[in-house]
Amino acid sequence: AVVIDPRNNMPVTPRQDMAPGQKNPISVSRQVSTIPKSGAGGTWVYPSPQMFYNSLVRKGKAEDCTENDMGAVVSVHNSMNEDTWRRVMTWERLHREDCTNPMLLRFLGRPDDLSPLAWARYLTGGGKPFDRHDWYVDRSGKEVRYVIDYYFHEDKAGLPGQFDLVVRPAADSFEAVLDRLKMNVYIGCAMVGIPCPISGNNGAIGREAVEPNNTAPES
Repeated sequence: AVVIDPRNNMPVTPRQDMAPGQKNPISVSRQVSTIPKSGAGGTWVYPSPQMFYNSLVRKGKAEDCTENDMGAVVSVHNSMNEDTWRRVMTWERLHREDCTNPMLLRFLGRPDDLSPLAWARYLTGGGKPFDRHDWYVDRSGKEVRYVIDYYFHEDKAGLPGQFDLVVRPAADSFEAVLDRLKMNVYIGCAMVGIPCPISGNNGAIGREAVEPNNTAPES
């Protein structure tokens, strides 16, 4: 039986062999991320295209793509995760006096669970996200959950900006709710070009928080 690591929902012992029924070889090379891995003294390593394909087969989702798609799919996947971490780090700047080196502890894919914010966006005329992740960050020993909704814009398909990431700390604590209020103020001030009247923040955090995703299209 395949033993799954709950930290990343991948097999504890990565399988790089060809999947049942696979006709063509797929790359087994893995890319090292820039995301610090809590408790490991290094960074997370992304799955190879072969591992990614094996995961799709295991979950019964391989019919949505071909073997030849895997290189491009994994490239987009990795870029999206790098951008997700960059956005998490923007939020973590609110706590840089307490933690200078936040790390990713674990993550969980929840594609079938709409977050409250995603529900609100959908009910007011927006589309549903195609995926959702919960990322658990190690902030100097404190576990902090982030919710990430991933959207795809059909009208921008094949162009930079086709993806939209909505990243924020889960409203699990008063501190997280306060962070969300602070960030909304910083974003508002950045949009009108003034420093925050309360903290004096020059708007850099607010500008970072609303930078668009520029993940390259699959090729």
